[in-house]
Amino acid sequence: MKRSTAYSCYSLYRGMSNLPPSTLVALFTRNSSSFHSRPSEPTQTRNNTQLEQRLRVSRSKPKEVEEAMKLFDEMLQTRPLPSIIRFTQVLGQLAKLKQYSEVISLYRQLNLLGVALDDYSLSFIINCYCRLNQMEFSLSVLGRFFKSGMEPNVWTFTTLINGFLLVNRVPEATEIFGKMVDSGCKPNVVTFGTLIKGLCINGNNNGAIQRLRKMELSPDCKPNVVVYNTIIDSLCKETLIADAFNLFSEMSIKDIPPDVITFNSLIDGVCRLGQWEQATRLLNEMASQNICPDVWTFSILVDGLCKVGKVREAESVFEVMIKRDTVPDVVTYSSLMDGYCLRGEMDEARKVFNLMVSKGLMVNVLSYNVLINGYCKHKKIDEAVILFEEMSRKGVVPNTIAYTTLMDGFCKLGRIQDAKELFSRMQECGQIPDVQTCAVLLDGLCKNKQLGMSIEFLREMEGLKLQPNIVICTILMDYFVKAGNVEAARDLFFSLSLKGLHCNVKTYTIMIGGYCKAGQMKEAQKLLAEMEEEGCFPDGGTYSIFIRGFINNNELSKAMDLIHQLVPRGFSADASTMEMIIHLLSREKVDPALLPLIKRSA
Repeated sequence: MKRSTAYSCYSLYRGMSNLPPSTLVALFTRNSSSFHSRPSEPTQTRNNTQLEQRLRVSRSKPKEVEEAMKLFDEMLQTRPLPSIIRFTQVLGQLAKLKQYSEVISLYRQLNLLGVALDDYSLSFIINCYCRLNQMEFSLSVLGRFFKSGMEPNVWTFTTLINGFLLVNRVPEATEIFGKMVDSGCKPNVVTFGTLIKGLCINGNNNGAIQRLRKMELSPDCKPNVVVYNTIIDSLCKETLIADAFNLFSEMSIKDIPPDVITFNSLIDGVCRLGQWEQATRLLNEMASQNICPDVWTFSILVDGLCKVGKVREAESVFEVMIKRDTVPDVVTYSSLMDGYCLRGEMDEARKVFNLMVSKGLMVNVLSYNVLINGYCKHKKIDEAVILFEEMSRKGVVPNTIAYTTLMDGFCKLGRIQDAKELFSRMQECGQIPDVQTCAVLLDGLCKNKQLGMSIEFLREMEGLKLQPNIVICTILMDYFVKAGNVEAARDLFFSLSLKGLHCNVKTYTIMIGGYCKAGQMKEAQKLLAEMEEEGCFPDGGTYSIFIRGFINNNELSKAMDLIHQLVPRGFSADASTMEMIIHLLSREKVDPALLPLIKRSA
């Protein structure tokens, strides 16, 4: 299990919300109470009274789509037509059921009937368009505000900002924020929090901190614990722990009490870096402030310990959790399972899985994925297949990760046909493959020397509208190099920038290896210099390939010079390079003084 994924879901839920439809519905419902006290329509009919009663029921209990639609149709037949407030209440019920397209369709019907929409209903429609990622339409609705002489309020602008952030269009969200301020509409804590969270999700922590500073200058919109938690959590995920602790200290100075979420983010951050003393100090500080660890605190500790192989310590944390009457959840159990899987103790992992089931917890796709991944990593593919089939029988729908993991297991055992059949089954079951899924299958095809099938599969990717990323291109380059077709690898390498792709260490290393294999050492050295100029620094694998290249091309003196330069910098030769050097030493081809140097670095 990946802690980042599990904890990310937690922090998003517990942090600033994504302005779900219920937020706006609650707003409408809250404001509609004032309308109820107004004088009723002079020609109120019996049908109106019945509709009123049904609306009260619909507000208290969400209805099925069909019933809400039927109620809306009845309202359209009523004369006089109910007010826009009543229509909005029904549309709100449909939005709670996530029927955003239906809401838009009904909104258009109201337009055709000439029903005048107010600012609340228009804000509501904007939110629905945002949920459908139809931002241009949401902007057109904003235009209706101005045409109708209405002023968008803070919720209208906040909804739009959130919508753009949901589709990773940060510049547009920032622009809307600026227009909001220019129009004289003051952003509130939710507006700032929404923008700050969007910036954090997109990795722009500096931008988020700048917004925090602007909040501090506002006389009536000071940052609260939720805003600080959002940024601290993002900094911790980027392992910018020092910056996170600076904000944590700032909270104390500004008399903003931290909560369990604040501490959970910091504990998660220090655990990622293996700073267990810091984690202990934070736990003690929680106790001193009478903040009780929750299930997520314990889950973070269990997961962090398991990730570094400290499963016994994780078991101890698990036991303390039970003693404190904190009930472990699926994430806690899955983290412990993952720890056993990493150690190859699959029987113990399965025991934890069975224990989770016996406790009545709803085992989800995450738990199954952890166990399937463990079986695949330890080449127990039959057990993985049995578990995969068990998922479907028990009503747990395998996701893209489950399919990809099992495909990877098949490919690593050379069972390419099984992997391809699973890829087809995945699409038949409605799961859309992503680029990672395609990379796994393509890697399996290439490593099993299935060039024809690889090319066919690339065409299939095009049909799925999936553009090859740097991982896909690196896999192909590696295949070309190993097949001795260095020219094809070079052509692909130099086309990467045209595709807007940035080379990583592995991409450069593969191309350097291709040049070394072809005896083109000058080209390899030239590419190494280019690599460093681009800010992509070689690792031990890159240098090992260079050393082997010099040795294989009988340039022993250059190989020895490179080793003498690298060993003081902490270079560790890999097994293949070490074997070549020892072989040369046995034949007295190289300086014997190299052996102690290599041993010290190994």
